[in-house]
Amino acid sequence: MRYLNALYPYMPVLALWCAICAMATFAIRELGFSRLKKYPVTALVLFLSLASFPLGGMYKLSRPYHKRILTFIRREKSAPILRSGCPVFPPDNIWNRRIVDLPLDANSRAYISSMGSGDKLHADFGGGGGYRYTVTNGGEPSIDLSVGSAAESDPGPYRIPDSAYIEDGSDGHVLVLDRGDCFLYELAGAARTGPERWSAGSASIFDLRSNRLRPEGWTSADAAGTAILPGLVRYEEVAEGRIPHALRFTTRHTRRAFVWPARHFASNSTDPSLPPMGQRFRLKAAVDLSQFSAQTRVILTALKEYGMILSDNGGNWYVSGALDSRWPGSMPGELATLHGSDFEAVDVSGLMINPDSGLARQ
Repeated sequence: MRYLNALYPYMPVLALWCAICAMATFAIRELGFSRLKKYPVTALVLFLSLASFPLGGMYKLSRPYHKRILTFIRREKSAPILRSGCPVFPPDNIWNRRIVDLPLDANSRAYISSMGSGDKLHADFGGGGGYRYTVTNGGEPSIDLSVGSAAESDPGPYRIPDSAYIEDGSDGHVLVLDRGDCFLYELAGAARTGPERWSAGSASIFDLRSNRLRPEGWTSADAAGTAILPGLVRYEEVAEGRIPHALRFTTRHTRRAFVWPARHFASNSTDPSLPPMGQRFRLKAAVDLSQFSAQTRVILTALKEYGMILSDNGGNWYVSGALDSRWPGSMPGELATLHGSDFEAVDVSGLMINPDSGLARQ
């Protein structure tokens, strides 16, 4: 019955189309194709009349997803793709650039020491932990959003459903992926204050098809002014056997500085041994991965090839991932066998083309 109810608004259109089909069939049977060819304009009008209804229906059905469809058609095979069909930034973005060929940062040893060379690598996901994000079709109405740090927040509009998940704790992150437009909305310190009404400490919008960075000096839901979702370890990629992008991680103490592609710092210390926001690290090539399970090897291979970007203050060597009940219970323990001393800082400055763009030299 619900299918009939859904079709009810289209009944007049269907009836009209059936009538045109009947008339076309009658005309062709009476005249025949040979005589119909003598009237090309009439034949063309008849053909367009028959085709307009199904083509119009296809357009109406695809309209909410037209940008997603175009993204699918135009995307590069090397670009990481979210389960929604949206890219995780263009394939030439710095997040998607392999770094195995890059030189060490001159301060690599000092950074590793200050971040805890003996501290364990921590999976900040699995065991019921991790980031949750909400996926929408892009048809939600824009919300009334009150922002504390309005000077460093995008003006909107923001299309966040009332059902969007709010992270527990003081950070109060809200991550919403609009798969219709491939926009990513990220809030920090968020709270729902009423129907289609929200408040937040900061608010950011990222176009996942663009290399554009936030204005210099602007924060985001992350202290580095970067996006959270693109750097998460996601189960779908691990299951497919490859993570083709850098990961997000935190450390306890950082410097009052940031490096590309970060846009913001969150520290008062000028100690040069502390890493700046945006600093890239990779797992050393000499680390033997054969002892790890297949899924853990996928993550560690990504840390060798793409590394991880320092995005916020938090626990030392905490790698961020998406909340998912499918994570193996053994994974956090496996990752914890590695330590800060197994990593090294990388200098990515040679890849920068424009400081206001994530576009990287290949």
